[in-house]
Amino acid sequence: MPPSPTWGPDRGRCREAHAEFPRPRPPGLGYILAVIAWETVEEASPPGGARWSLVRRGEEWAIRAGGRLLMTSRTHGSEEALAHAALRRAAHPRDVLVGGLGMGFTLRAALDRLPAAARVWVAELVPELVTWNRAWLAHLAGRPLEDPRVRILQADVLSCVRQRPGAFDAILLDVDNGPAARITAVARPANGALYGGPGTRALQAALRPGGVLAVWSAGPAPAYLRRLAEAGLDASQQAARARGDRGGRRDAILLGVRRGGHDRGQTPG
Repeated sequence: MPPSPTWGPDRGRCREAHAEFPRPRPPGLGYILAVIAWETVEEASPPGGARWSLVRRGEEWAIRAGGRLLMTSRTHGSEEALAHAALRRAAHPRDVLVGGLGMGFTLRAALDRLPAAARVWVAELVPELVTWNRAWLAHLAGRPLEDPRVRILQADVLSCVRQRPGAFDAILLDVDNGPAARITAVARPANGALYGGPGTRALQAALRPGGVLAVWSAGPAPAYLRRLAEAGLDASQQAARARGDRGGRRDAILLGVRRGGHDRGQTPG
């Protein structure tokens, strides 16, 4: 027969004869956020793609495409790692193209590692995303669009690189889910063309000799690594955690370095 409860000295706290009842733990941040409803702030309809929504709950922001999560302000460690990985490998980066603005985290990480004389072009097809970054999201990444080194190109990345051969020391590409199999194009089906053979060759041609292409991916993409090598790039891959040092899901950074010297090539227009 189990022992009867006894009353301890702590103002009547009930306890069993050899074991106290466990104390309840306070709810963590994840639980608190889970019970706060998402609020839709603004919406946009990009050409040729799903409808986008800018949403928030408390201090967290997110962007969805067709109801699927594209990005969130809580997980941006791998976006920052994209810039770190590319600029570590570029000898003297001056002209950099960022493909896809997102919430500005990749752009901020690049600006923090570039000299004052650098120029950074951001190719972003969706004008509303630029507006959201200025009006709602600027504080998240330290207001990168206010940096005088930044120039916005309202165009898709593929058209930008095709018009600017040999123009960039580094290209940082974070478009949709990257080249990971089966989940490439969430926001815009045409984005998948970036990761095919012609798109990869266009990206390679836009690099100066010694230039670096860095591509964010939602997972490993061995077929894309082979495509980079076939395009004449020294290809490699590294893991990056979604929350940086705090862990999170394991994303991938795919890298391709163009062989050759340090010819400056054309100046981006």
